[in-house]
Amino acid sequence: MWPLRKSEAAPRRSWSARYNQLLSWLLPHTLLGRLSVVMVFGVLVTQLAGGLIWSAQLRSKAEVETKTAAQHLAHTAASAIRFFMSLPANYRPILIQQLREMGGTRFFVNTNDGPVAIHKIADNALANMALADIGATLKTDLPFLPGFRLAFAWPGDLMVSPEGLQVADLPDSWVQHTLLIKPNPAPVLVIQTELEPGNWLYLAALMPNPYFLDSDNPLSPERLLLQGVSLATVLLLSILVVRWTTRPLAALSDAAEAFGKGETAPELPETGSREFIKTARAFRAMRERIKRYLDDRERLFVSISHDLRTPITRLKLRTELLDDEQLRGEFHEDLDELDMMVKGALQSVKDSDIHENRTEVKLDGLVLRMIRDARMAGHEVAFSESGLTVMAKPLALKRAIGNLFDNALHYGEKVEIAVTAMTDESGKQIRIRIRDHGPGVPEEALHSLFDPYTRLEHGRDQNAGGMGLGLGIARNIVQAHGGELQLRNHADGGLVATIVLPAS
Repeated sequence: MWPLRKSEAAPRRSWSARYNQLLSWLLPHTLLGRLSVVMVFGVLVTQLAGGLIWSAQLRSKAEVETKTAAQHLAHTAASAIRFFMSLPANYRPILIQQLREMGGTRFFVNTNDGPVAIHKIADNALANMALADIGATLKTDLPFLPGFRLAFAWPGDLMVSPEGLQVADLPDSWVQHTLLIKPNPAPVLVIQTELEPGNWLYLAALMPNPYFLDSDNPLSPERLLLQGVSLATVLLLSILVVRWTTRPLAALSDAAEAFGKGETAPELPETGSREFIKTARAFRAMRERIKRYLDDRERLFVSISHDLRTPITRLKLRTELLDDEQLRGEFHEDLDELDMMVKGALQSVKDSDIHENRTEVKLDGLVLRMIRDARMAGHEVAFSESGLTVMAKPLALKRAIGNLFDNALHYGEKVEIAVTAMTDESGKQIRIRIRDHGPGVPEEALHSLFDPYTRLEHGRDQNAGGMGLGLGIARNIVQAHGGELQLRNHADGGLVATIVLPAS
């Protein structure tokens, strides 16, 4: 199989990226929301497919029933027409009057001297099919007649004579057994044919199923109500099941977030599905291992600091016995550097593991206290109050901002601090931006600034007492708060450090 050329692979990646972006925009961001949308979409598609299949079957059944009913009604009408043709013309009105008063026929019958104009119902496939079958059957049964005028009409607009007499003007006893006028009118079939010149027979009747036009309608009120109740029930049960399934995952997410921020994580209940119970037990075991590791690490560094200080002190005392003053100075310098490295490593662990509860921190007050001391020392700092607050560990956040602020004071002639709030796809965020007006950092060195004991050349010149641990400590603290520390060079010179914290 030949490999794809770049020109072929690039559009695929582009379409894939656009597709994923579209899904991300359309779907909710929570698991509960996404599963609910998928379940709702699946149920709707199933209901739609089932409705289409049901509609097709319903239409096919309605067509067969209408065809059979139309042929039966046409045979009956043909028999009635033969009967009236067999009567003398002067007897027909008498028989028609008796039928009106006594009943006994399914047709409303009238004789006219010409055809009656009929207001037809709106065009309908079933009605057209019924008229076609009735016309074909009548022509077969009564081939000697010149033709038939067939139409469906609503009883409210139905004329029964050329003079404009309507069904509504007739006595109820004449039509109540043959036509449905109220409360729910049904379409009336009208058959007109000329028996002799100037003598027209008028027949009006209902189909065997008077409401046959609704038999192929899948959107009737009763069916819509049934579909709506079924859909609402399935959707409600689906959402409840999804919520019941995802609720333990939300508890697991909260526990993981609290543990990651150094807070007391709630215990996970061992209830729910077998997979969640296994996950909860694995998370509990992992949390205990990490806690033991952190405790062991802290004890290890404390022990190292304590154990190394004594030999370092002994070595310093022994160097005092050296006669060579230059050699003695070199030993002192190396031992002082070793002592500072030990203290720095211990301080790094302690600063990253500040144990305190989260509280609402007013950022303006925290930053202004730092600025006040810097201005008293002669530094130029620009800052505008924002009035923003954030939920954080006060001492830890102060340590992180302080490390960045101290770096900016060491390496820049002027410092600018800005606190802003913004909202993006991940939610509302607080951004603390610290910019110095120093030389900046080479782009290839930006990724290594967080490494312990990493110091650039100009850093060693301007801050000889530093150990290269401040940025790493600051990043650890910010990440423990669920945030991010970003470094970049400013276009006009200097380094920009931005702390991004979740607003809640």
